[in-house]
Amino acid sequence: MSRRSWTLLLTLAAIWGSSYMLIKIGIRDLSPAMVAWSRVALAALMLAAYAYARGALAGFGAQIPALVLLATTQVAAPFLLISAGEQEISSSLTGILVSSTPLFTALLAIWIDQEERSGGMRLAGVMLGMVGVAFLLGVDLGGDGSQLLGGLAVLLASLGYAVGSFMVKHRLVEGPPIGIVAWVVVTSTVLLAPAAVIGFPEAAPGAGPLLAVVLLGVVCTGVAFVILYQLIDTVGPARTWIVTYLAPGFAVAYGATLLGEPITAPTVIGLALVLAGSWLAAEGRLRPAVGSGGDPPAPANGSAGARARAVPRPQER
Repeated sequence: MSRRSWTLLLTLAAIWGSSYMLIKIGIRDLSPAMVAWSRVALAALMLAAYAYARGALAGFGAQIPALVLLATTQVAAPFLLISAGEQEISSSLTGILVSSTPLFTALLAIWIDQEERSGGMRLAGVMLGMVGVAFLLGVDLGGDGSQLLGGLAVLLASLGYAVGSFMVKHRLVEGPPIGIVAWVVVTSTVLLAPAAVIGFPEAAPGAGPLLAVVLLGVVCTGVAFVILYQLIDTVGPARTWIVTYLAPGFAVAYGATLLGEPITAPTVIGLALVLAGSWLAAEGRLRPAVGSGGDPPAPANGSAGARARAVPRPQER
């Protein structure tokens, strides 16, 4: 890849890795629902305008039920769960746990997609990654009940990303990729609106949380997608998805340096196990098993997922 492509790739990883830190700042004064809604609403404005300018918004009228299902699974529920989970766990750990999505994809494939069934090194990768997840939950969280629930909420979000990847692979929604992403984010904005109203702040939030939410929507989702499409067009989807394995490292670095989160030995060990397991579970290919995103619709894991690989996740991943 060219120097420019590497620069864009690292920029995208840095942007998506920062999303967990920004969520942590946002929930200081805003409810998890308000943070999730605000970011998708801002992203929807940008992505809808971007897709409209390219004539990619038309022709989705008959696909509203499928769009609602995909938006719920891949954006609305995961974004809400991640924000809620971060009330209890660090942004660093959140970034690591979200990177477990390829493991869930490989596990689900055992039952719902014969093409993606794991065997050999892929199965070893799933087992290794799950050991890493169990290590993080059992050791890094120290048995604290509320933190354990927070970690499980984030893992449930990762499971949603994995389920969504199969929806995309099997073409639940048809149309131009940017049009699908735009409508999914717009639909998610509508779905999250009631929860956002319930969680509306009683007092005016501080400048820091407000700025964090604006950055989440405009930069971590809107701008990130512009960069994502540039990379897909220039270097292809396989190389572009190296970002999946870079973003968690940025998340840990941001949490430690900017939020003062401790980096413990269990955190480092868990990160290594989850990333190594995810890499093997994806057959060592430079493409994600989910759709982000955080972010997140995206390609499914494995060769057959190439049919849908141009559809990215509206996630901070």
